[in-house]
Amino acid sequence: MWVTGEAYEPYVGRWSRVVARRFVRLLDAAPGGSWRDIGCGTGAVTRAVLDLAEPESVVGIDPSVGYVRYARRNITDARARFVLADAVNLPFADVTASVAVSGLVLNFVPDAPRAAAEMARAVRPGGLVAAYLWDFEEGGMEAIRAFWDAASALDPAARDLDEAVRFPLCGRAPLRGLLVGAGLEDVEVDAIVVPTRFSGFDDYWQPFLGGQGPAPAYVASLPEGRRAELRERLRSALPRAADGSIPLRARAWAARGRRAA
Repeated sequence: MWVTGEAYEPYVGRWSRVVARRFVRLLDAAPGGSWRDIGCGTGAVTRAVLDLAEPESVVGIDPSVGYVRYARRNITDARARFVLADAVNLPFADVTASVAVSGLVLNFVPDAPRAAAEMARAVRPGGLVAAYLWDFEEGGMEAIRAFWDAASALDPAARDLDEAVRFPLCGRAPLRGLLVGAGLEDVEVDAIVVPTRFSGFDDYWQPFLGGQGPAPAYVASLPEGRRAELRERLRSALPRAADGSIPLRARAWAARGRRAA
């Protein structure tokens, strides 16, 4: 489902970069540490760590060849490197990292509890483990909520593909429970809310044609007539500002905890 950074960036990447920076600031980690970015994708979190956290090093892992290539091509800072690996089998020795983070990934991991446990295993005693996910549970990712509301009104079968149904981890309580279940202490969850203003309807619609992610994959499966019907339903349903832009918001839940000392 997630293959190329070029398709991801206009769809979700432009908003995830903003959230990543707020996420890193929220962690307020001590400078100079060794970081692990689990499911690094295009490198949004790694870039934010390099810019804001003064790390000694960052290692990003992702199972997608295309994403690792994209990250390597776009992040050339000597403190960062990217490797192919899976979240449930991290290629790191025990207690070797200061911080392990994951952005917008754990809901896609078939065994999220094991991934969280792997992150906890990799950090030193007292080390920080943190993750953030879009709020699909309460509709906080408004651009995608609007899409599935329109799709489900036209096609009841689309309800089963909705992230709110498929990803029950994407809520405040489930995400907190994931970190607590990994044995972390002092777990806290905060909301990160960012504006997602689209310049016009084409700016909103075109990324859904990229084929990556649940909603774009659904669009790709539709015959042209049904795709056009969905497009026009969304066009009429989305809010518009006086200048023709579409003002929406996105909320992510960010959870953090520490490995027991």
